[in-house]
Amino acid sequence: MSLARIRIAARLVAVAALAALTAGCFQPMYAERTDGTPALREKLMGVELPPVDKPNASREARVGVEIRNALAFKLYGTATGMPPTHKLVLRFNSGRSSLMIDPNTALPTSENYSIDAQFNLIEIASNKSVMTGTTFSRVSYDMPGSYQRFARTRAFRDAEDRAAQEIADNIQTRLASFFATGT
Repeated sequence: MSLARIRIAARLVAVAALAALTAGCFQPMYAERTDGTPALREKLMGVELPPVDKPNASREARVGVEIRNALAFKLYGTATGMPPTHKLVLRFNSGRSSLMIDPNTALPTSENYSIDAQFNLIEIASNKSVMTGTTFSRVSYDMPGSYQRFARTRAFRDAEDRAAQEIADNIQTRLASFFATGT
C-alpha cells in the first residue's frame, strides 16, 4: 500500500470517528421527546396571543389582526385546547415611504411599507418577562398608474399582508429558539 493511500485511509478513519462522537449531539427541533419533557410543539402551543391593541387606526388594526392570525397559525397549527403557560404581548408601528416618483404626475410609482414590532413573552405563573425582542419588515411594492385606484389599494394591502407574514415568521423563529434552548 502506498503512503498516499494510507494517509487517505487515516483521514477517513478520523472523520468517521469525529462523526460518531458528535452523532448524539444532534436532536431535531420539533421531534417528540422520549424523556417525558414537553416537545417544542407543545411549548409553542402554550403561548397565549392576546389581541393587538390599535384602537385609533383602522388600517393598523387590520395589520395587527393579520400578524396575530399568522402567528397563531404558526404556533398552534390546527390544534387547540392547550392551557397557556406564557403570554406574548405585541406592539408595532407601521409606515410607508415613496421610493420612486413619476416626474409627469408627481405620484409614487414604487413604495416601501414597513413594520417595526416589539414583543414581550411573559410567563403566566410568575407574571415575569422571560424574553423581549424586536423585529422589523420592509416590503416594497409597485403602484400602477393614477387611473388604477383599486389596483393601487390592492398592491398596498398585499404589501401589508406580506410584511405581517414576515413579522410572524420572525417572532415564531425567536420563540422556537427560546423554547428549544431554554434561554
